[in-house]
Amino acid sequence: MNRPLADRLRPRTLGEVCGQRHLLGEGCVFRRALERGRVPNMVFYGPPGVGKTTVARIIAERSGMSLHKLNGTSAGTADIKQVLSSVGTFSAQNGVLLYLDEIQYFNKKQQQSLLECLEDGSVTLIASTTENPYFYIYNALLSRCSVFEFKPLTGQDIREGLARAAARLREEGEEAEIEPQALDALAAGCGGDMRKALGSLEFALAGAEERDGRRVVTAQDAAQVLRRANRRYDKSDDEHYDCISALQKSIRGSDPDAAAHYLARILAGGDMLSACRRLLVIAAEDVGLAYPQAIAVTKACVDSALQLGLPEARLPLAVAAILLATAPKSNSAHDAILAAWADVEAGKGGPVPRALQNKHFDGEDAAVKGQHYLYPHDYENHWVAQQYLPEDLRGAHYYEYGPNKTEQAAKAYWDKIKGAGRGET
Repeated sequence: MNRPLADRLRPRTLGEVCGQRHLLGEGCVFRRALERGRVPNMVFYGPPGVGKTTVARIIAERSGMSLHKLNGTSAGTADIKQVLSSVGTFSAQNGVLLYLDEIQYFNKKQQQSLLECLEDGSVTLIASTTENPYFYIYNALLSRCSVFEFKPLTGQDIREGLARAAARLREEGEEAEIEPQALDALAAGCGGDMRKALGSLEFALAGAEERDGRRVVTAQDAAQVLRRANRRYDKSDDEHYDCISALQKSIRGSDPDAAAHYLARILAGGDMLSACRRLLVIAAEDVGLAYPQAIAVTKACVDSALQLGLPEARLPLAVAAILLATAPKSNSAHDAILAAWADVEAGKGGPVPRALQNKHFDGEDAAVKGQHYLYPHDYENHWVAQQYLPEDLRGAHYYEYGPNKTEQAAKAYWDKIKGAGRGET
């Protein structure tokens, strides 16, 4: 059987695992507990290729328990029942350890079938998932497990793992040489995914030229296999939400370079609609009244992108992202509507003042006859003081002028028109 390189060269001890120093570093509670043979119910959460499955396998092999492996993409209730049937048998006298990969694909009933055996300790569960467990794993099961986050690997982590893999290959008699520049390129180009890096190395080895009886992987070889290997974006997983969040936060933080980077990642994943929607939100939420024209410009860019389609859509969307990142910022409208919304949700806001109602006839029981609406255009500067808010919100204040040129100019104008006070608005 032709085993993939990533499986053949999988680390054999916790010390060989690359990265995850916050869990596996010397003196960390996680590592000390495992080295003392304490294996609680655990959920490993993180992106692909960062060591979740490797660590779970190492723990399982050291535990001395009867190990059963299931994958949520293919296993069903019958497979769970088969695992539970081994509880109490001679082969499982030291306990049963169930390693369940991709647990997010188990439905509620399948997850609930594990509760009783986890509760009485007859089965120990180690589950892994690439999705946020607090969204995809039911609370009853999650409450019986400790959740540990596995973080993306750094380029240095990947390089160390690749160098270790190259040494293992030499130990196994593989006549191959990997140039340092090739290791650097593979480490930098796989988006923190060790499995992807090893897969790229395996492909490069298969196509490497032979020199003096051994294959040599060059930087050019690595570059060819990495053309698309470094993309980390899936419209259906956490990476999607992380990139969308990073795009908005980069624009809010006025960093056009980071904004261009995250926009490129989103578009490279083919998710143009999410980018369009988020840019429209940013124009109103984060730029807002500091540069109101940004909303119109962003809308025009989004319309152009939708008409053009990818790859040309990259251009107008880049214009919008960089414009928004370099524009002055104001969230005054955002804060105002949220404050007003909170009052509405709290049940505040009585009848619309009589002067503003869309009716011109008073009933017999009306204490004050007549609408008495003051038409602002009939007054100097097109403004006159009158009450607009409902009576129970008289004097409520939601909007604060932002400290930017546009809003301060508006404030100066209305301060002059309305005098020292705000008037009854």
